[in-house]
Parts: sequence; structure tokens; C-alpha cells
Amino acid sequence: LVTEQADDEIVFPPERWAATFRSHAQLILHELGEYLGYSPPPLLDRLIDDAQKIHQQRPVLQETLATATQPRCES
Repeated sequence: LVTEQADDEIVFPPERWAATFRSHAQLILHELGEYLGYSPPPLLDRLIDDAQKIHQQRPVLQETLATATQPRCES
């Protein structure tokens, strides 16, 4: 859409385009959500869902580090 609207002589380097899109992604997603009538879940619900440990059997990095740095008992 952007390249179609821009003048033909304008060049969009991929790295610059990626950085520009990334910096505007939240606004783009917000506008698109409103256009499509999407209502995201309340912020608190999203934070609770996203902050949970996804895999109960997989240790979190901090847990792994704490275990690895504990002194070992000699038998």
C-alpha cells in the first residue's frame, strides 16, 4: 500500500522500511483493530495470561541460574 501511494522514484531500503514499520506497528495494529471491530481483552487479563509460566515442566532462566549457582554437597 505504501509503495503504491509513493512516487515512483522513491526507494524503500528493506532495513529502513523494517525499522519504520516497527516504529509504527502499534498504531497500525490499533487502527486495523478499530477498522475490523476487534476489541482486545482488558489489559489486566492480558498481563495475567502473558506473564504465566507457559510450560510447567520447563524451568525459567532465573530458576535454572539459581539452581546452577548453589553450592553442591559432597558425598
